[in-house]
Amino acid sequence: MAGSDPKTLIRIARESGADAPVAPLNLGERVRDLRKARGWTLEQAATQAGLARSTLSKIENGQMSPTYEALKKLAEGLAISVPQLFTPPSRAQVSGRMAVTKQGEGQGHATATYEHELLAGQLTRKQMLPYRARIRARDIEEFDGWVRHDGEEFLYVLTGVIRLYTEFYEPVDLRRGDSAYYDASMGHNVISLSEEDATILWVTSLA
Repeated sequence: MAGSDPKTLIRIARESGADAPVAPLNLGERVRDLRKARGWTLEQAATQAGLARSTLSKIENGQMSPTYEALKKLAEGLAISVPQLFTPPSRAQVSGRMAVTKQGEGQGHATATYEHELLAGQLTRKQMLPYRARIRARDIEEFDGWVRHDGEEFLYVLTGVIRLYTEFYEPVDLRRGDSAYYDASMGHNVISLSEEDATILWVTSLA
């Protein structure tokens, strides 16, 4: 992404959504939701956590406050950390949202160095910004300094060969099927080493 393009794309993705209020956490409901998400019965979950079935039932129904040792066992049994027991999901477990973008039907945003095709553009309040990019740049000098923006970023090479430049690492050449995941606030730029423009899938976090 060149110049202000990443921020522009992120703004496009965010501008139609607002933050939702966070409801107070009910530990019993949280434990029950985590158990059911794994498809476990009370007996199975209690066995995994090394707790009595009656104890787990009382925790889920808010009839007792678990000790820290019990919380540790619960977290270990559920394969999560203790803090995650107290971290509510930011939305319903199943939202039913879906967006399909057929080839060539994404929203286009062309620049001198990249040609972006924004995917799933009809969805608002996305947590990720996916887009396909055609890499026009052939030299790092074509960029006006580093690109930096909030979030983390993942790229996957679809065709051709690219060179990923980052602020704190040596440049790395990536071919079809190669990928990279990095902190997007670190300066980064991409050029194509192929005779034809390389294409990549880029996914940027918005949360």
